[in-house]
Amino acid sequence: MSEFDELLEQTLKTIHNGEVVEGTVIDVKPDEIVLNIGYKADGIITRNEYTNAPNVDLTTVVKVGDTLQAKVVRVQDAEGQVVLSYKRLAAENGSKRLEEAFNNHEVITAKVSKVLDGGLSVIVDETRVFIPISLVSDSFEKDLSKYADQEISFVITEFLPKKRRIIGDAKQLLVAKKAEAQKAILEKLHVGDVVKGTVKNLTNFGAFIDLGGVDGLLHISEMSWGRVGNAKELFKVGDEVECFVKELDGAKIALSKKFDNENPWKDAESKYAVGNEVTGKVARMTDFGAFIELETGVDALLHVSQISKKRIEKPADVLKVGDEVTAKIVAFDPESKKISLSVKALEESDEEVTEE
Repeated sequence: MSEFDELLEQTLKTIHNGEVVEGTVIDVKPDEIVLNIGYKADGIITRNEYTNAPNVDLTTVVKVGDTLQAKVVRVQDAEGQVVLSYKRLAAENGSKRLEEAFNNHEVITAKVSKVLDGGLSVIVDETRVFIPISLVSDSFEKDLSKYADQEISFVITEFLPKKRRIIGDAKQLLVAKKAEAQKAILEKLHVGDVVKGTVKNLTNFGAFIDLGGVDGLLHISEMSWGRVGNAKELFKVGDEVECFVKELDGAKIALSKKFDNENPWKDAESKYAVGNEVTGKVARMTDFGAFIELETGVDALLHVSQISKKRIEKPADVLKVGDEVTAKIVAFDPESKKISLSVKALEESDEEVTEE
């Protein structure tokens, strides 16, 4: 070695595997970065050692003159260069950041890097965080494809870097946010308030209505003043509904569409007074009589003995559902909302008029 080479060697620093070095970018290609690290050989960062993200063009993320820190992987490769890793150093720093976030219950927002069968993979400073499918949302989601390349907020609930197990939880943030929204809505709601919402779910017993962050139950018995056999007869998921708050019990909201001004029984005493002649349709039948719908929400009983002057064994012998029937009101009980009809009495009245 010449004297010049010896002096140059003395001015250059020594480096070791695992050491963190800093250098200036002197050349960059789509798949490689070259750094001047003040050593007798340049440092090389390949694309695989820069990031875990696939197919990144390195010319789009760094430029000549930029300063970078990296970790020494190997002091000299086959070409006499120093192999460096930017992502390993970033991962170490990221791991420290995630540990602090875990200890402080800090909310982290990052982009989903990969959708897996069992959840989502998120990269935070080159450190992988896994969000299980059960912790992605506050409701079950079988297909997570909509989360691809989207940002998601979460907290770290497990931090075991030695086992390569860092678990994120987005569900608890959504649950907490919904709870706040529900609290705000419930504080403003009062019994009797008219509200608008969207049908969220239909069941055999009613419909759940989304009131903008809190759900209310519209029971099948409160959907109409008339008889409703199935909620799907009136609604489908996504329908907008106007109703009023019937009851409030903590977070439970009971809704109703039976508005008082639409109550068919309000003026029933005059419309359905004893002696009035009315017309309706057979709504349903039993062995003892037929129920006649006079209007939506008002049914009257036509007893089998009152269907005709002739003897009839059962209503189905002369009537069927949907038939139109004209009869006379022979009894009205407003308290129990019961009306009794008689075709027989109407026939007898007609005969009396004819005889006169």
